[in-house]
Amino acid sequence: MAINSTGIHQIQWRDYYELTKPRVVMLMLLTSVIGMFLAVPGMVPLDILVFGNLGIAFCAGSAAAVNHLVDRHIDTKMARTSNRPIAKGRVEPTKAIAFALSLGVTGMFILLVFVNALTAWLTLISLLGYAVIYTMFLKRATPQNIVIGGLAGAAPPLLGWTAVTGEVHGHALLLVLIIFAWTPPHFWALAVHRKEEYAKADIPMLPVTHGIPYTNLNIVLYTFILLAVSLLPFATAMFGWLYLLGAVVLGFGFVYWSFVMLIGKKPNAGMETFKYSIIYLMALFFIMLLDHYLIEV
Repeated sequence: MAINSTGIHQIQWRDYYELTKPRVVMLMLLTSVIGMFLAVPGMVPLDILVFGNLGIAFCAGSAAAVNHLVDRHIDTKMARTSNRPIAKGRVEPTKAIAFALSLGVTGMFILLVFVNALTAWLTLISLLGYAVIYTMFLKRATPQNIVIGGLAGAAPPLLGWTAVTGEVHGHALLLVLIIFAWTPPHFWALAVHRKEEYAKADIPMLPVTHGIPYTNLNIVLYTFILLAVSLLPFATAMFGWLYLLGAVVLGFGFVYWSFVMLIGKKPNAGMETFKYSIIYLMALFFIMLLDHYLIEV
């Protein structure tokens, strides 16, 4: 009996952990942490590094849990999401609401008390943008859902920057702009791969409403936009030649995969492009960090 109780406890713990979309939050925190380091010439204060990212993580996890809750009915219709905790009935909706609220309130408390009010309110706006504006409205309303709603997911480097400096800076907004331009080709590549599932769930993703060729063309156009936007930090002297080289190489890598999708001869091109897009963003931000400290030295 004790073994069963322990097993149930472990399963529930994993289910609540899954509600926070940990892999998505980890990518957000990577950009938040790097945003903090880019805001200062030396070391980020340890308390800000810890409490800032903890508060952001709690709020992001809260928004993710709301996403699970709101999408529970459509999640059952998609293979990718059918085993999610709420969709499968392993976590009750009322408990998910309580969990999301507790995470959000805790995150806001941490940011307000241990970081600064500007970061707290910007984080709250980002949370509401994803959990309410995108999840509850845009996702079901327009094929441009991910373009408009992507701004909420682009906020972490700005949040990291304001956590350290207490102010919004133009350089931080360039980081937001890069993620904002990156989000559509990143997500549309997955949407192409999962088109039939989105159609079954009646979600108006671009491949469902306008077809795969049109979506692939948009992915190509957005990768060129992303390439241009990614050069702005060099043009504004935020970074040097190392960053420029990295941005160009990584950017043309993304352009290559977008053309692979456009040509349409590789069956799994959508998922391969989606995976590359994640590598692209992680690598680009690591190169930013490297360039930042090499210049300082």
